Amino acid sequence: MPLPPNSPSKPVVLPPLHILLVDDQASTRQVLVAQLHAAGHTVQEADSAESALSLFRAQAPDLVLLDVEMPGHDGYWVASQLRASEAGGWTPIIFLSSLNQDHNLWQAIESGGDDYLVKPVSGTVLQAKLRAMQRLRRMQNRLIELSDELRIANEQLTRISHEDALTALPNRRGFDLRLQQEILAAQREQAPLTLVLCDIDFFKGYNDSLGHVEGDACLHTLGRLLQGMCRRPRDYPARYGGEEFALILPCTPRSGAMTFARALLRTLELKAIPHPRSSIAPYLTLSGGITTCLPDKTTSAEGLLRRADEALYAAKSRGRNCFFSFEMQMDTREQRNAGRAASSGFGGLT
Repeated sequence: MPLPPNSPSKPVVLPPLHILLVDDQASTRQVLVAQLHAAGHTVQEADSAESALSLFRAQAPDLVLLDVEMPGHDGYWVASQLRASEAGGWTPIIFLSSLNQDHNLWQAIESGGDDYLVKPVSGTVLQAKLRAMQRLRRMQNRLIELSDELRIANEQLTRISHEDALTALPNRRGFDLRLQQEILAAQREQAPLTLVLCDIDFFKGYNDSLGHVEGDACLHTLGRLLQGMCRRPRDYPARYGGEEFALILPCTPRSGAMTFARALLRTLELKAIPHPRSSIAPYLTLSGGITTCLPDKTTSAEGLLRRADEALYAAKSRGRNCFFSFEMQMDTREQRNAGRAASSGFGGLT
């Protein structure tokens, strides 16, 4: 039932605080501990600067009540050390002291304190201060929660913006970013880098014959197949656009790249996805262009893409259903023919 106008609202229940009380006088601590326990808070006691620092680091309290005048190091020194030991966090520090001059308050704030109460401290004033600190703690926790939620949302947004919704592979944006990263990595590692562009043969005819729903299903199936072929952690298949796909194969030499392409064509042959409008095979086939290099400072993503695209065009001009590499001046069809005539084939993918 809603509250009538001008009626007092229900008080907000605030979580209790875990408080570190630092005072060298046992009698003073006893009185304060009783007040704090009565308000529902938990308390850790320290009677020296050294024990205060040790408990602060071990217990991570929500609030520190800190006496100024102590033997050895005083409360100002303790406050400065507490602030220095915090790794980017913030723990409220309230000074308790019989010193009531303006410069005492100034020194307390300068050393890292947040408030200053003059002894003897009124129980009502202390409880009011603690309630204010509880509100601040609640706000701080909520800000942390919102920050975590924002970080998670940004991570999800980045993933979505880099992912192709149809195939679940990275999209062109994700591919462009990864290619730049792998070029730099290959330069550092002095390792070969292979880029593959491949295109579904006669895909327009596939769509015209079976419809766009089946065409989308075909793209999804091919995306899963490419993902399954890329077994190493850094192998990176992506949907480049339309019916065109791209693969980044780090640490892959020329022979390994052609072996990969030959295995991909063989997998498609065995899977035998029907293609009613293909003039080269009754099943779905790919044409692909491969470029492999040992990147240096002159290597660019644009140059690699241009080279792979030219090799893709060469593969199509050679009759499709094959992969071509300018670096090897050979396509996978020639490899198959050579493999039948030779006693040994190319080395495995590395």
